[in-house]
Amino acid sequence: MTDWSLTLSAPAKINLYLGVHTERDDRGYHKVDSLMAAVGLVDTVTVTPAQALIVQTIPASDFPMQKNTAYRAAAAMAEHYGREANVCITIEKRIPLCAGLGGPSTDAAAVIVALAELWGIDRADPALDNIARGIGADVPFFLHASPAFYVGGGDVLATEYPALPATPVVLVKPREASVSTIEAYRRFDETPAPADKPGAIASALRSGDVEAAYALVHNNLGVISAQMEPRIQTVLDWLRSQDGTITANVCGSGACSFAICDTAATAVNLAAVAQQNGWWLMQRSSFPTQFVLKRQRSKNFSGTRRKSLLL
Repeated sequence: MTDWSLTLSAPAKINLYLGVHTERDDRGYHKVDSLMAAVGLVDTVTVTPAQALIVQTIPASDFPMQKNTAYRAAAAMAEHYGREANVCITIEKRIPLCAGLGGPSTDAAAVIVALAELWGIDRADPALDNIARGIGADVPFFLHASPAFYVGGGDVLATEYPALPATPVVLVKPREASVSTIEAYRRFDETPAPADKPGAIASALRSGDVEAAYALVHNNLGVISAQMEPRIQTVLDWLRSQDGTITANVCGSGACSFAICDTAATAVNLAAVAQQNGWWLMQRSSFPTQFVLKRQRSKNFSGTRRKSLLL
């Protein structure tokens, strides 16, 4: 068996805009407008040769392997391209689950990218986006990871934007708090929260006016999530009340919230206080300017070749 490995850094995301609507598309999904940006919190996904398709996580999980999004992505790639996905996928988890940060989606995208690299498939092949869309609404975004506006069910690319400038970001989540996305949508159907129109924030990003864009950050599903889990609202109110917070909102359906800060010092201070409050937190110095494919070769003691890929 050929001795090789592919390692990818799979980033989390935040929603600068999330508008969920009561209307449904032809698939029965809610119509969703979503403007996402990747942040520098990452899972590490490593793909190595194996006798059969295996997915394992660090730390270990008792979640059924066949239901893992990474497994489903590999199986879908194998079916579409007529290949055998005889690989072991190891996911070192740093992105918390049930946080609205897109952890399972970014892991699936990482697997699609890894297998495309392994099998010599052009990253521009439209089939990759179709496969990603079949795994989950956010997965197509992570194939590219540049700031982008998605429509339809939140899975159809409408516009990509230039990379955001270096901006301090703090992620804060009440420990043990989680929100079921399915339940959040069910509650939304019962008592819909109105969505701001996305045109203004989209226009600001197109023109490169990030200050105006940050002033227009919006998430109407986050309103529902904060009602379901009051600790989300506690964190959100606290973030918004702090000096140096430019904007703060819920990540997706929660339970994590994010704050964009005016300086790195503000972010550090927020992180320190959040930790004192007993909350999970992650402070990142900036939005990643881009997620590009990197190839590195090195020799270990047996002369094997390794590749390191960054989404």
